[in-house]
Amino acid sequence: MSGQSVEAIRRSVEAQAQFVERLRAEVAKVIIGQQYMIDRLLVGMLANGHVLIEGVPGLAKTTAVKTLASAMDCQFCRIQFTPDLLPADLIGTLVYNPKSGDFTTKKGPLFGNIILADEINRAPAKVQSALLEAMQERQVTIGEQTFPLDEPFMVLATQNPIEQEGTYPLPEAQVDRFMLKLKVTYPSKGEEREIMDRVDLLHEPEVKRVVTKDEILRAREVVNQVYVDQKAKDYIVDIVQATRNPDAYGLQINHLIEYGASPRATIYLQQAARALAFLQGEGNVFPNDVKQVAMDVLRHRVIVTYEAEAENRTSEDVIRQILDTVPVP
Repeated sequence: MSGQSVEAIRRSVEAQAQFVERLRAEVAKVIIGQQYMIDRLLVGMLANGHVLIEGVPGLAKTTAVKTLASAMDCQFCRIQFTPDLLPADLIGTLVYNPKSGDFTTKKGPLFGNIILADEINRAPAKVQSALLEAMQERQVTIGEQTFPLDEPFMVLATQNPIEQEGTYPLPEAQVDRFMLKLKVTYPSKGEEREIMDRVDLLHEPEVKRVVTKDEILRAREVVNQVYVDQKAKDYIVDIVQATRNPDAYGLQINHLIEYGASPRATIYLQQAARALAFLQGEGNVFPNDVKQVAMDVLRHRVIVTYEAEAENRTSEDVIRQILDTVPVP
């Protein structure tokens, strides 16, 4: 591809990415710090992927998602997952009308654009699978009718790493449907001080809608055109292959990996790197963009062995070792 083409893509990116700063500024009215989480939520939105957010209570996970949705002209639905939730509570149900003898369809909260599945691991498997069908197929079946879901459609799920009693951990195959898994950490000392100074529990800051649905859908089209050269593509494949066959890359960590990442990881890694390049105003993907998003794409796809757990080695440790060893082109 000629430099002119990459230059043309970069101009398209600049034209379509103007809303990003408006969106960040609007979110910053409410959320202090947590830059990494906000950026990755934007990557998920631009790459048309779903995001799983893990962190202890009180780190503004729910608030961040809600604020982001409020700043976009999208329908936002929050579903609090509990053990007694039923699939119909998500997708909707058929309601019988005794006068006419007909059934009418009552659509559930999944028919929004941005769905917050709060504490997704608190609901039983059949509810999780109803959500995951919607995530994968972008459609919902009620009775005998199938309804396509509106675009943009994005599921942002939160889960709490503590208090695991009475939860239903997501099976690996279901976690794989999420493009990114984010680990949210505590704010820095300075950020915490600013939170204390700025948060007024009686008056919440008003978030304006600064982005339309059309802008998001147009931006996604441009993200799809961001150029990925052969070196970056090879780097993506090398990283994913190293999770399955570490010996080939000179890594002595075979005994730590139960399962490597699936081909879905390769697709998502390319798309997430494109979205990151878009956020930085670039028309092509640099290998460093791939490296930056690799942890979020892979941390829930690399399953470690019992031996690794016995050694206190997590999937993140394994991925870090892979990223440090596989040469960056």
